[in-house]
Amino acid sequence: MNRRFLGICLLALFGLYVVFAMPPAKQRKSSPRRPSDSRVHLLHADKLYFDQYVNSAAQFLVGNVKFQHEGTLMYCDSALFYESTNSFDAFGNVRMLQGDTLSLTGDVLYYNGLDQLARVRHNVVLKHLKTELYTDSLDYDRLYNLGYFFEGGKLLDQGNQLTSDWGEYNPATREAVFNYNVKLLNPAPPAETKTTLVSDTLHYNTQSGVARIFGPSNIEHGESHIYSESGYYDTQTDNSYLLDRSILSDNGKKLVGDSVVWDGELKVGKAFGNAEFVDVVNKNMFSGNYAYYDDANGYAEAADSAVLMDFSQGPDTMYVHADSFKVYTYFIDTDSMYRTMHGIRHVRAYRSDLQAVCDSLVYNSKDSCMVMYYDPILWQVGQQLVGEEIRAFLNDSTVDSVQVLRQALSVERIDSVHYNQATGNEMHSYFRDGEIYLTTLDGNVLVKYYPFDDDSLMIGMNHVETTELKLYMDNRKVQKIWMPEATGTIYPIPLIPPEQLYLENFAWFDYIRPSDKDDIFNWRTKRAGSELKESVRREAPKQRLNEISKKKKKKATAEPEDDQQDKQQSEQALAEAASGNAEPQAEKTENVKQKEK
Repeated sequence: MNRRFLGICLLALFGLYVVFAMPPAKQRKSSPRRPSDSRVHLLHADKLYFDQYVNSAAQFLVGNVKFQHEGTLMYCDSALFYESTNSFDAFGNVRMLQGDTLSLTGDVLYYNGLDQLARVRHNVVLKHLKTELYTDSLDYDRLYNLGYFFEGGKLLDQGNQLTSDWGEYNPATREAVFNYNVKLLNPAPPAETKTTLVSDTLHYNTQSGVARIFGPSNIEHGESHIYSESGYYDTQTDNSYLLDRSILSDNGKKLVGDSVVWDGELKVGKAFGNAEFVDVVNKNMFSGNYAYYDDANGYAEAADSAVLMDFSQGPDTMYVHADSFKVYTYFIDTDSMYRTMHGIRHVRAYRSDLQAVCDSLVYNSKDSCMVMYYDPILWQVGQQLVGEEIRAFLNDSTVDSVQVLRQALSVERIDSVHYNQATGNEMHSYFRDGEIYLTTLDGNVLVKYYPFDDDSLMIGMNHVETTELKLYMDNRKVQKIWMPEATGTIYPIPLIPPEQLYLENFAWFDYIRPSDKDDIFNWRTKRAGSELKESVRREAPKQRLNEISKKKKKKATAEPEDDQQDKQQSEQALAEAASGNAEPQAEKTENVKQKEK
């Protein structure tokens, strides 16, 4: 028996040594502790001993030991009870039960009834409702209803697994705080993990399953990746609400904003405030105060100071502004997939070598065609194209050809007075290395052109009227002109009549032209009287079904005069035949012929 007492004492002394030898836990700021006046009660022990030579301040308890303190029950195999200090040291199969919702188990328990502090060591498990916390060392503060670990721990809750070097859990608020090397796996092993969150500081609510991010954090979900330093992640819905310029990357696309909302399951993202949507593969991006991205349907949208930037041509970026941009994807995930991009209202574009203005535009990746609608204007260096509709065909983001439909007008500025001008029903310009080398015009072609001699002196003005025209150019200078039969006049420079300087529909819209990438936000309209007058295509009148039926009915009821006479003659012949005075029909016909002669 003395050996048994000696073993218990040695075990107790070893436990105390372990406690004092442990590194201090992370300091927590709290209000001064209020010592508890209630006593720790010993409810049961199979054996109780006292040995003043081994430990004069302790009572030795062995077998089914049970304590109670302020409604909390504590069990163990053996214990040293310090009644004078209202504390005890428990060993073997330690259990602490607080109500019917919280249990704490381990190998060793050091409990101080004055501070209401329980320190559990080795194989520690804290269970609260459906939450389980595993660690090797845990201090549970009953005064503040808070348990915290400092030698690494693992929390399992709602299918999630969270691990960290230091952490705490509050059963009252169901809030868990994790610090240093935090990792969240959803779902928890052994199931296949879909989402991994790595952070340095994380708050997790076991009731809602929402994790709050503090500091640099990375969330991986399939091909999507989130970097954030502040935000929320819902482990149950896989939704994220991210702040402070968080970055979402997904399959070659990136979404950034002052705040970002991301549905990881549906792969739908929204960004607010200085939002940016970058397509790394196609080398373009949208920006604005609002951006939307739906990966499953291939849909993207940008609005509120929206700008499309195309940087596929290297440092020479194209900037396009519109009230809103929308991108649609058709036949997604097939070989026939293509996209359309819509710029809606007040479109202005700028690149160092190309500028454009129109009301709306549509780009189709299927044929690499960009169509500009409603008063479109296109500039390239000193040349301006105007029409009712302009179609630009692109090749690797560079202009391959431009087609101007209806009321086409091309103007090239020579100086403030003289302009090369060409107009027609339709115009088609072809580009090579970013410069026009051929322009064709069809239908009602009018041209005013200023040729130069070898010394670059202006010779005069050539006015031409024809049905078709082809201009061959090199280095922005006309090299050859082809046309069928034409009429024209050549005016020497001093003898050009003022009324012949410009075509009737001439207009130079340099005051509308975007001057730089910041000027695309300044919408300017054409001066009064210079707007295009929409051409009207006349069509043959269409007959309605009710009108056709009326005509048929009228024709059926109305008998022509000749038919009426024939009818009367037929009736008279029948009457004469019935009375016996009728002539044979052949003879009657012959008599009629003789009378006509």
